[in-house]
Amino acid sequence: MMLSDFDGLLRAAGQQPEPQRLLFVFVRAELPESPSSDQHARHAAGEGGTLAPVLCVDKAPDEVASFAALVAESAGTGQSWDLVFVAALEGRAGVAPSADEAAQPLRLMVNAINDGQVSRFAAFDRAGDPVQFY
Repeated sequence: MMLSDFDGLLRAAGQQPEPQRLLFVFVRAELPESPSSDQHARHAAGEGGTLAPVLCVDKAPDEVASFAALVAESAGTGQSWDLVFVAALEGRAGVAPSADEAAQPLRLMVNAINDGQVSRFAAFDRAGDPVQFY
């Protein structure tokens, strides 16, 4: 599904046949160790670099009023970030997954991002605009 904005993701999560739990991993774009001059230039232009997870949280869709609310809540952590990756965990038999049930999938999501496997997650920049990786 192609998302045009974060609110579209919230709407889609609310329209699923089974209740959802959203998984969020906030990342900061950093330079790799011993970067080349090309890597410096690309990073300065907002491209390239490595993605370092700095914050993760799981929430029911109704616990996220808007992207602006999510950004405001993340500001309270003191962690700066550049992108947020989002995945959904589906419930069963009309019961949404609990925070405890989301812990392992959230760890796996962080590991996948650390390994550069980001294409299966929705990604948004700080303005709430979708980001695609090629």
